[in-house]
Amino acid sequence: MATTTTTTNKPWSNRPQKRYRLVDCTLLDPKDGGTYTHVTLDIKDGLVHRMTKLSQWPSPGDEALSWTSNEQLTIINLDGRFVCPGLIDCHVHLATPPGEDGLRGTLDQDSQTSLLRQPWLAGEMLKRGFTSARDCGGAGLALKEALAEGLYPGPRLFISGHGISQTGGHGDLRSAKDAEYACCGGNTRGLGRIADGVEQCLHAAREELRCGADFIKIMVSGGVVSSTDKLTGLQYTPEEIRAFVKVASDAGTYVTAHAYTPAAIRNAVENGVMGIEHGNLIDEPTAKLMAEKGAFLTPTLVTYQTMASKGFGSFLPPSIAKKNLQVLAAGLNSIQIADNAGVTMCFGTDLLGPLQVKQNGEFVLRKQAGLSALKILQSATVNAARRVGLENKLGRVKEGFFADLLILNANPLEDITVLDRPEKHLLAVFKDGRVLESRWSKVPTDMPSSSKIE
Repeated sequence: MATTTTTTNKPWSNRPQKRYRLVDCTLLDPKDGGTYTHVTLDIKDGLVHRMTKLSQWPSPGDEALSWTSNEQLTIINLDGRFVCPGLIDCHVHLATPPGEDGLRGTLDQDSQTSLLRQPWLAGEMLKRGFTSARDCGGAGLALKEALAEGLYPGPRLFISGHGISQTGGHGDLRSAKDAEYACCGGNTRGLGRIADGVEQCLHAAREELRCGADFIKIMVSGGVVSSTDKLTGLQYTPEEIRAFVKVASDAGTYVTAHAYTPAAIRNAVENGVMGIEHGNLIDEPTAKLMAEKGAFLTPTLVTYQTMASKGFGSFLPPSIAKKNLQVLAAGLNSIQIADNAGVTMCFGTDLLGPLQVKQNGEFVLRKQAGLSALKILQSATVNAARRVGLENKLGRVKEGFFADLLILNANPLEDITVLDRPEKHLLAVFKDGRVLESRWSKVPTDMPSSSKIE
């Protein structure tokens, strides 16, 4: 009898899923801060299939289990070690991998060079515990699909495509002496694209959605790394912002906005924008407005601290370094203002190039800002899951949720800074039910390997 072979156009995505049973877990639930001991997790088909107390499980060979006899089960006794959901970074730029000198070299690197480096950067994020990431400018559909298909290990990706900017705005990376673009309204360069006027804004937003964007990112104030705008400058008119919001809402998604000042934040939120990135100069009335509207805030404190640090002192040119110090000084205070107003905050980093090794440092800074360990963990799990629209699949370890989880030897609810030391405390990373990173000999990685010769 002839044998048949199952083939696929994407052989890298044809690996069978292993089944895991994690015994004697100490489960952390960021929804309410609950800690549950002696829990057993059963992982199947990339999902958390069942959760129960250790004493309730039948033996591995018990016929009461609903698995077929030819399924292989890997049982791992955690001996009380901690399990928490995979982390979600809501503001990354994968299109700015390290490899070049300084800010200008990082932003201007060749697109093909950048694309070849991006899978490495994604893998490094995964090793730090980030199983999902929201890219706020630069990453494209090709990378998102490659990570989703398991071609490379990396976080689940949600992308904005290019950040959209007015001429001379934060996404316009030309210097004051550069020539005018040959073709206005649609030029793309690196992380951003230019659009002016309602018609161009409609077109740019539709183009980003056509190219696979999950949400729209716009620039409504000046920024640190752009050379021709002031931090206090207002960008985009209310009519232009409403055009972006109309396109996004018609497509079933949302607009988020780069903004620092109260005036810029209000200009965005009052015209339908449902997310603010950074927000370092926010004041109390503006924070209350955000809370009333249900708009999310994604602070990114670590990028300003890292750019100002001695280790990366040459990354920014002097003229831009001055702007960085302005927002750095206000950052910690903005966290307290937003928290007191009841704004829902997400975890974000916004690091570029070589600075991205400091990704987990955001946990430490938010502690310094006065937030509790629970609120900080929520920002990187349940709040972030809501922001990406998957609160019923991400952000918790729960039956029916994606099996994105971390095994830790310390409890981040007691000391959130353990997440800033993954090389010491992060034992293993599961994403979609696969072990993609492990520092613990009891948990082998689930990665493709060459066939053995008997």
